[in-house]
Amino acid sequence: MTTAAERIIVALDGMDPGQALEFCRALQGLRWVKVGLELFVQAGPAVIAQLRDQDLRVFLDLKFHDIPATMAGACRRAAGLGAELITVHACAGTEALEASQAAAVQGAAAAGLEHPTLLAVTVLTSWPQQRLQRELQISQSIGERVIELASLAAAAGIGGCVCSPQEAAVLRARHPHPFALVTPGIRPQGSAAGDQARVMGPAAAIAAGATQLVIGRPISRAADPGAAFAACCAELDQAAMGICGAN
Repeated sequence: MTTAAERIIVALDGMDPGQALEFCRALQGLRWVKVGLELFVQAGPAVIAQLRDQDLRVFLDLKFHDIPATMAGACRRAAGLGAELITVHACAGTEALEASQAAAVQGAAAAGLEHPTLLAVTVLTSWPQQRLQRELQISQSIGERVIELASLAAAAGIGGCVCSPQEAAVLRARHPHPFALVTPGIRPQGSAAGDQARVMGPAAAIAAGATQLVIGRPISRAADPGAAFAACCAELDQAAMGICGAN
């Protein structure tokens, strides 16, 4: 059974390399971390090795979106670094997604590692419906757009997608396990939404079909990050016990 800690990916956004490494050392029970653009640009590939040296699993969230050859090359390199989850944009299209998937497998094999799971980004959780239509001239609803992009990714052999927790249930109905649904926009009770437009609590997101949850500021900027992380784990454990009891 997957533990609650395995389901929670703590985002290291807003930290410099030293802060990120110290934060991870101090957070008891931490299993997964997210390295995003800001930290990766400052620290480079070395930070992935340093986090792995702490026995942590790395979600490399760089959201690759380019021509197929460039995306494939980036995924090959990322897989060779030991990142176990890697993001690409679904709207890059089938050719780019297929090339990225094949390259990630090759890159991991060349490094003697298990191949990572590529996650296709659908619609960023910061986008509300009105702005999607007004600025990008996309007439589809967010829900329709997410379904379409997730289906495109699945058909290309991508192992999962990144979506809002509000879209998790409808995607899970269409894409059973092991297709991964990784959901940012997680806000425990009492947390501010911040720049996230489509949010949900941890237990509700898992119940909706999410595989893993990305949680950043509610943990990283809490007065006591360890207590905040433990509270999120406890919420998931309590929800799991309720489901087992009901069965």
